[in-house]
Amino acid sequence: MDISYHEYFKRQTTLSEIGKEGQELLQKAKVLVVGCGGLGSPIAIYLATSGIGELHLVDFDAVSVSNLHRQVFYKVEDIKKPKAEMLSKAVKERAPFTKVSFSNSAVDKNLILNLISGFDIVVDGTDSLPIKYLINDACVLLKKPLVYGSLYKFDGYVATFNIQNNEGDFSCNLRDAFPKIATDIPNCEEVGTLNPIVGIIALLQVNEVIKLITNTGSLLINQLLIYNTLENSQFKIKIRKSDFINIKEIFKNSDYLETFCETQDASLLITASEFRNIQSEKKLEVISILNHMDAPIPFPVQQKIPYKTFNVEVFKPDYNKKYVVICKKGITSYDVTLKLKEKYPALAIFSLVDGIDNY
Repeated sequence: MDISYHEYFKRQTTLSEIGKEGQELLQKAKVLVVGCGGLGSPIAIYLATSGIGELHLVDFDAVSVSNLHRQVFYKVEDIKKPKAEMLSKAVKERAPFTKVSFSNSAVDKNLILNLISGFDIVVDGTDSLPIKYLINDACVLLKKPLVYGSLYKFDGYVATFNIQNNEGDFSCNLRDAFPKIATDIPNCEEVGTLNPIVGIIALLQVNEVIKLITNTGSLLINQLLIYNTLENSQFKIKIRKSDFINIKEIFKNSDYLETFCETQDASLLITASEFRNIQSEKKLEVISILNHMDAPIPFPVQQKIPYKTFNVEVFKPDYNKKYVVICKKGITSYDVTLKLKEKYPALAIFSLVDGIDNY
């Protein structure tokens, strides 16, 4: 079916702030979306249907059943298929005036600079803190604008980083807001998330991209917007530029890998190989705190207590047993292990290092 460009964008170009000139700017823009999950999938669809001329999508993951409740542009038949490829297909079905491409690959330090170099704007739709800092640092080094978004339970965060002003100086970036990578914050897979906040934050990011390209409105520059769905509240935190952060040096010396276990007490940890050696012990009890009770686990589990409902106060310890607590990445399992050890110091309890994702 032949679709009229004029008719397709009629409602948008009717806005005097956008008009034909603004629409042409959108058509000329090249945008990179890193991450095709809860944030990235609506970001990609709405950017494309807004008229972004060229869109590239990056994600290493495949669609899973637990994605579908919030990653609403994937279908049941997409399960186990690559996210970036399926999202690219969804864009093509809806946005005939956008050239879309994709990469079914993970983002790492070796690839990031080449990846972002050909785009006007980078949009962060990832849920890994080290990768968020990697994207940020690469954007600073290559002087690329970055539209940032992140989620934690019922809260969402949005900012536009690294914008050059008329004097040639750049606005704040992620490290001005949070200089160091936090090592104790689980992602949405660990603590759960409600789908409205995902869509809200994604669309706020899209809004920033459109304003940035069309030179319309006020951007979230040198500030971080925080939105809470439970209270329907939002407020902005001002960010100051730091004179003491050398991102070039940080990029040179960082590997941007998960470093959560560096702050964990080694006496409360058990490695995958150590865990395999004791699995035949009769007095071993494995406790899964995965929020998804039906998630596949590659070894026997004696108790399943979701992290979101785990109550240390009602836990009944058996001092004759050895406990191993497991989760996806070894973050929330360590939190539970630490709390149980503090309440029951004599208890033999350990957290599986790096969780079942790296078992």
